[in-house]
Amino acid sequence: MENASDIINLFRSLFKGREDVFAVRWEKGKKSGYMPAYFYDPYRYRVHRMNGGTFQNFTEKSYLKHSDEQVQKHLDGFHHIGIYPLLQDNSSWFLVADFDKANWQKEVIVFLDAFIK
Repeated sequence: MENASDIINLFRSLFKGREDVFAVRWEKGKKSGYMPAYFYDPYRYRVHRMNGGTFQNFTEKSYLKHSDEQVQKHLDGFHHIGIYPLLQDNSSWFLVADFDKANWQKEVIVFLDAFIK
């Protein structure tokens, strides 16, 4: 059996993205999505909100780095993370496409033809 470090390394070799930021999944009522993961002091944020501020204009936050620890939390089911595949040099390690309508097979062929040309 592989150890945790081997599994994390395999995961990170397949899903390479930006190292300076990652996304976390959120749910509120019937809505859900992904947002950047931040580090911030909850007490300072609470004071900011009490003074009419929002998270968007809260300046005392910074991105959490995409780390082995965060990948392990994802693999353990603690949270769901997403990566930002567009790298700093505007390249990408992988591409994801979603084809789920009635004519998905035709759309896949058109999509693949665009890469072959």
